[in-house]
Amino acid sequence: MLFKKNNSSDINEDQIALVEYAQNRIRSKKRLFFHFSIMIIGFISMLTSNLIFEFKKDSILFEFPWSYWLCSTWFFLFFIHLFNVYVTNKFMGKKWEKNQMKKLVNKQQIKIAEIKTELEKEARIIAESQLFSQNSSRNTVTLIAAASENNIIGKDNKLIWRLSDDLKHFKELTKGHFVIMGRKTFESMPKALPNRTNVIITRKTDYKAENAIVVNSLEKALKVAENDNQPFVIGGGEIYKLSMEIADRIELTRVHTSIEGDTSFPEIDLEKWQEVKNEKRLKNEKNEYDFSFLRYDKIN
Repeated sequence: MLFKKNNSSDINEDQIALVEYAQNRIRSKKRLFFHFSIMIIGFISMLTSNLIFEFKKDSILFEFPWSYWLCSTWFFLFFIHLFNVYVTNKFMGKKWEKNQMKKLVNKQQIKIAEIKTELEKEARIIAESQLFSQNSSRNTVTLIAAASENNIIGKDNKLIWRLSDDLKHFKELTKGHFVIMGRKTFESMPKALPNRTNVIITRKTDYKAENAIVVNSLEKALKVAENDNQPFVIGGGEIYKLSMEIADRIELTRVHTSIEGDTSFPEIDLEKWQEVKNEKRLKNEKNEYDFSFLRYDKIN
């Protein structure tokens, strides 16, 4: 929202600059017209005076009447004025161009900083994942979920909050990996998650799913994902419970509210799990609750 407000402010400033420029152009054209009117009156007056007084000089320099010289000089000055109005100052001017360039540079710097932050965040996540997998003799089975203070994760097979940052966090962590889920979780989504290998666990032997691998047990799902250094279990409640004992890591978004629902995340036993990361976020226009990104690693 702050960014949008800044954009609105920039537009208003640009509009003001254009109005001021238009006003200056009108004033300069009025002055040019006034100059033209005075010049015509002056030409008539001087030529008339010259005819009446018949003033001439014998010098070659003043071979022509004095009024002709004055009229020629005046016309030259008027031509300079005309050129200045319609050519030199036709555009917004150097000051306006400099201000516009400064605004563009500032916007580019902000965009570059945002991209740099995102790249550093992704690099940190990848480095942490690689370090953890190097210290493990097998792949890192990770549970990823968003749960309220009372461990509720859903109701009627639907999301129960709007957390834009959590969705981005989920996408960043799971991108390029196997994501293991129950049938109901898969059916709650509009389609298979892109840029990930979707694995569905179901007891239905004839179940078909587009762009997904279907298996009938957690063991088979992990076997399918054995070449992935960090497969993710993404729900639902029963799949989380089955996975707690064999999981190595939990990526939990703890939503700081208590809410009603019909699906829950298993209680985390702190004698078996160690909190290694806690990053708190405050609610805003894109996130309706305060929440924290928590990471738990299993204690060996």
